[in-house]
Amino acid sequence: MRNLKKLVDFKNWKRSSLTVAIVIMATAALFVILSILNVSEQQMIDRASDTMKQMIEDEKDSARKYVTITYNNLGVVSYISFSTSGASALKESYVGFAGSIYSAESGGWKFVGQMVNYTYRMLGSGENLLHGVKLTLLLTTLSMAFGSILSVFLALGKISENKFISKISSAYIFFFRGTPLLIQLFVVYFSVPGIFGFSWRSLFNAADPEAVYKGAFLAALIAFTLNAAAYCAEIVRAAIQSIDKGQNEASKALGMSYGQMMRTVIIPQSIRRMIPPLCNEFVMMIKDVSLVFAISLMDITTISKTIMTSEGNYLVFVPALLIYLVITAIFTYIFGKIEKRLSIYE
Repeated sequence: MRNLKKLVDFKNWKRSSLTVAIVIMATAALFVILSILNVSEQQMIDRASDTMKQMIEDEKDSARKYVTITYNNLGVVSYISFSTSGASALKESYVGFAGSIYSAESGGWKFVGQMVNYTYRMLGSGENLLHGVKLTLLLTTLSMAFGSILSVFLALGKISENKFISKISSAYIFFFRGTPLLIQLFVVYFSVPGIFGFSWRSLFNAADPEAVYKGAFLAALIAFTLNAAAYCAEIVRAAIQSIDKGQNEASKALGMSYGQMMRTVIIPQSIRRMIPPLCNEFVMMIKDVSLVFAISLMDITTISKTIMTSEGNYLVFVPALLIYLVITAIFTYIFGKIEKRLSIYE
């Protein structure tokens, strides 16, 4: 009966994997086709009005720039806008898709053009490493990695027979789980430098134009790491305590010390149980990282707010929402597979 169940599960897994593979291949093929058909920047410049093309041509022989050209290419769709300043300011915008160029001055193509422009800017295309999606994922990954390491010591400290260590660890966990993450970020970024008389940017080269952002990134990393450690510690503690007590007794019978028992017997067995909830915590951290907008660190949310302020268009939050949704969906799918593979239930 058990073998029959495994056979059925294998067939279902094979069928679902085949479906996912077909969808991925079809999507990849469509992406490749649309990428091949996508128009070039020069083709879109040629689509500009005669007046705009003449102004662009006149710029070549002048030190002064009359026309500002913004070109965003997302692979399958591209957007270009031309704008001039002064009393007779002109503005034109176009969208390139599937080998054709459409005016993006009004209607649906204007909306598409805005979404391409905003998405391109939020993804940090052509920007420094610490921008957009890259910053969000980098900060999340590092915070969870350092937080997970610290959480092991906190979990072991909380269940330790040493009352002092146990109370210190418990107090740490209670504090960071019982206070808002945003306030913790403010304390680390504003209060700590005020108390100890330093600034985060002073920790980096003063001549570095990115010193302010690097300092903010370091402060955010510390705050998120400390917070993640508290939540992950409870996950690790629960996983350790879920191991049958007979394992402890057997380890003691073999003459193992407490450290040897944890290192070689208990923790290796508990890893399988703690990974799924740690994966869920990672997904939650992706969304929590959006709080860095409060210290002007240029993640997806901050860039969205900056664009909205400069252009007065609230539509910018639509692609921001979708970007977060796509990132979360990808990691949820990956972690779902991991959780299924590591499930302790047969």
